[in-house]
Amino acid sequence: MKLWRSVVGKLWMTILLLVSFVLFFLTILLLEFFENYHTNEVERELSETAVKISKVISDHENKTTGMEVAWELVDRPVHVIIAENRDTFHYSPSDPASKRLKQSEIVNDPTLSRVFTDKKKVKAELEVDEDGRSNRHENSIAIAVPLKMNKGEDGAVIIYQSLEVIKETSHQTTKLILLAAGIAIFLTTIFAFFLSTRITAPLRKMREAANELTKGNFDTTVPILTTDEIGALATSFNQMAKQLNHNIHALNQEKEQLASILSSMADGVMTFNRDGTILITNPPAERFLQNWYYEVGKENPKQTMPSLVEDLLKEAVQTETEKIGEFSMQGRSYVIIVSPLYNGKAVRGAVAVVRDMTEERRLDKLRKDFVANVSHELRTPISMLQGYSEAIIDDIAATEDEKREMARIIYDESLRIGRLVNELLDLARMEAGHISLNLEEIDFPAFIKRVTDKFQGLAKEKHIDLTWQIPSEQVIVKLDPDRIEQVLTNLIDNALRHTPEHGFVKVSCEYRTDGHHVSVQDSGAGISEEDLPFVFERFYKGDKARTRGRSGTGLGLSIAKNIISAHNGSIKVQSKLGQGTIFSFRLPRE
Repeated sequence: MKLWRSVVGKLWMTILLLVSFVLFFLTILLLEFFENYHTNEVERELSETAVKISKVISDHENKTTGMEVAWELVDRPVHVIIAENRDTFHYSPSDPASKRLKQSEIVNDPTLSRVFTDKKKVKAELEVDEDGRSNRHENSIAIAVPLKMNKGEDGAVIIYQSLEVIKETSHQTTKLILLAAGIAIFLTTIFAFFLSTRITAPLRKMREAANELTKGNFDTTVPILTTDEIGALATSFNQMAKQLNHNIHALNQEKEQLASILSSMADGVMTFNRDGTILITNPPAERFLQNWYYEVGKENPKQTMPSLVEDLLKEAVQTETEKIGEFSMQGRSYVIIVSPLYNGKAVRGAVAVVRDMTEERRLDKLRKDFVANVSHELRTPISMLQGYSEAIIDDIAATEDEKREMARIIYDESLRIGRLVNELLDLARMEAGHISLNLEEIDFPAFIKRVTDKFQGLAKEKHIDLTWQIPSEQVIVKLDPDRIEQVLTNLIDNALRHTPEHGFVKVSCEYRTDGHHVSVQDSGAGISEEDLPFVFERFYKGDKARTRGRSGTGLGLSIAKNIISAHNGSIKVQSKLGQGTIFSFRLPRE
């Protein structure tokens, strides 16, 4: 850092300029004072000497004796001229001719010549040629006093002295003042650096402490060395650092609390800036984005904003009001609330709350459909039981074979009713948490391969390519093999049932950090978007006619979901109409 940019340099330059200005004006005033003082003293001494000479000459009757006394009264550099009248002038014998004022210069001088006419003391400044060179004259001061000669003539005593002595005195005075100024500036510089060092040393420590604060070290303190303003500044700095540390700690706690709240929220929360870039999301919002990008066929949900939300966001930013919309995606119903975010008075973005309303819609549908489903499932076998029983009672069957056939149908329908009731009871026990698991440690890849191979015959009959993608190494997993086989059987059977000829069914197993993932993918007709949220509900069937026979009871997927939940796992489905379906479930590692 350059000296003049530092506090030391600025303080030194300020003090130095102040002292220099003071010394400059003081020198001018002192020189003016000394010059005036010496000039006045010379004038006074010359006047007194001239009066004495005039009195001496006037008191002596002998003119020659008076002049000799007069010559003795003055010393160099004073020069005396005694004029008896305008025509007669007497010069001191000791004065060189070169330094004498000429008679014509005195008579022709308008000031000195008045002493002969006004008979009063006069003062004049003359130019006297003292070195014999006409091009150089020194300023001199001259005093003329009237003189009474014995003959009654009016003369004058003219005494003059060069101002060179005064100038020499002023020159010496100037040297002394400049020497004193130099010493003062030197001492001022030492004092300024000493003072500035005392000031800047604590400031440098504060700068170092401030740099530590910028690095996040809020425990940094500045030593308090003085009790003046700098000490008070250091105290305030330490209090500021302490308060900053407290505030940052409080902000971190608040940030952690907000992060915990966002993570634990059931609703999805997303924040956007004005151009629609996603800034913050919580786990439900990330799941929503994943579903949306699966829907549109993209794989980078953090680059752009979902187009479903774009219109609401634009309206919220432009109108600065809250906007609400509802839409469906992947068979799930969402309500989104977009509110503007303000930076002072300007809108800097928006926050969107995505609420999954599928469960509410599901419960509404479940309440409406449960009675109808149960009634529908029971009505057909009961009607058949009633019809064939009446036929037997009324002897409609003519032969024993016909009666035996009717009895077999009654028996099959009774078994169907029993199976439906048992599955309902099992499902009720599972949902009530009363399911019991017989856990065993099994080789999971071999288990999946064995269950899959059981359907190879059925797949070949339907000309469907049934494959599996399973790791070759042995992985021991603790689970209930009968229950998990029930789940796999249901998923593979459904896939084969809804896949046309020359299609494919693929069973995959993958190990991830969160558990063991198993998926069953088919190239079948897929599930419509409106049916997708309800595939794991009771009595769900893909065929709307709900025909009897191979269509089943519609409880298999619901039972499978409860079995996986009993293993602390999860099951989900992804499907597009006409493109196939993927059922997948996850079992935890422990």
